[in-house]
Amino acid sequence: MKFNSVMKSGLAALMSLSLVACGGSSASTSTGGSATGTAAFKLGGTGPTTGDAAIYGQAVENGAKLAVEAVNAAGKVALEFNFQDDQADGEKASTAYNTLIDWGMQVSIGATTSGAGQALSPLFVQDDIFAITPSGSSTAVIYQNTETNTDPYGNVFQMCFTDPNQGVASADYISANKDLGTKVAIIYRNDDNYSSGVTDKFKEEAEKANLDVVYTGGFANGTTDFSVYVTAAKDAGADVVFLPIYYQPASQILAEANKQGYTPTFFGCDGMDGILTMEGFDTTLAEGLYMLTPFAADATDDATVDFVTKYKDAYGETPNQFAADAYDAVMAIAQALEKAGVSATDAQADITAALKTQFTSMTFDGLTGTNVTWNENGEVSKAPKAIVIQGGAYVSAE
Repeated sequence: MKFNSVMKSGLAALMSLSLVACGGSSASTSTGGSATGTAAFKLGGTGPTTGDAAIYGQAVENGAKLAVEAVNAAGKVALEFNFQDDQADGEKASTAYNTLIDWGMQVSIGATTSGAGQALSPLFVQDDIFAITPSGSSTAVIYQNTETNTDPYGNVFQMCFTDPNQGVASADYISANKDLGTKVAIIYRNDDNYSSGVTDKFKEEAEKANLDVVYTGGFANGTTDFSVYVTAAKDAGADVVFLPIYYQPASQILAEANKQGYTPTFFGCDGMDGILTMEGFDTTLAEGLYMLTPFAADATDDATVDFVTKYKDAYGETPNQFAADAYDAVMAIAQALEKAGVSATDAQADITAALKTQFTSMTFDGLTGTNVTWNENGEVSKAPKAIVIQGGAYVSAE
């Protein structure tokens, strides 16, 4: 949440992290004003609302819209929202960004996917606009130097977990829950930054946690025959198969495993979210699949129940973690704007400076975590949750 560009997320309790990337064919604008009629801040964002990754962009747009409605109804801050389709493509994202700049964007929820987000981060710095991506989990979204994760952009933050931390948290979770299995196979996409980044950190943490990784297989984009990978994992005796990939290739791996009568515990990260709504996929193949996520739609706390109910009423489906992260990103922006006391008529530099000050000092309670904080580099710290697919639905594994 995830292709080379799709985003993702990563985790904290087990980690501290910061996550799944204009065609102009789809733009949504939601307007509203505060109770006092003050000027509305112009909030922009981009994501794939068409194309193969549309499930991610649509979820982000929908979640953000609900948050904007809630903020405007509260009357303390006013937001006007404009979301542009970028088809999870860096070049199209740049075009969409320019459309938003022409519109007057003052604050942003960034890009939905990591590849598109990486293309936009220098532009946010250039125009001095504060951005927080709901789902762009690559470290390249917030750091200029991804070899050492240094030289942060400074005004680009993440609501989702970073890719490396997803790998760490996944290894720690499997290690702490031996009932899932003790011999691990990894099947990942070797030409994708998201998948490779999660895999590298998983393997490092697995060694520290004394996990027995019996097989690692890397495939390239466009692969459709996964029989060799599934066979190798099966022959190695793996009873856990870690899939730090997007749900599209994962669905093919699950189908191949079923064909071979291979029934290990499958374990994924945030890129797996969306597999239950994939067109033409037999959801029974995903029964028992685990994944780490910051959001569980079946949680019984009042905030989650209210959000899920409103989301279902508005869009006719259960929200995924991308929708929840987008909702939280908007609500966190609203909280920061209110506490900072800035106005939409203030200078752009003052708005951005105020948001950076607030985000690096405030604590936020949202759908995807409580006591959420950010460091000066834009990385988020919050606790992950494990969910498992049972009866064709996501349920808490805790």
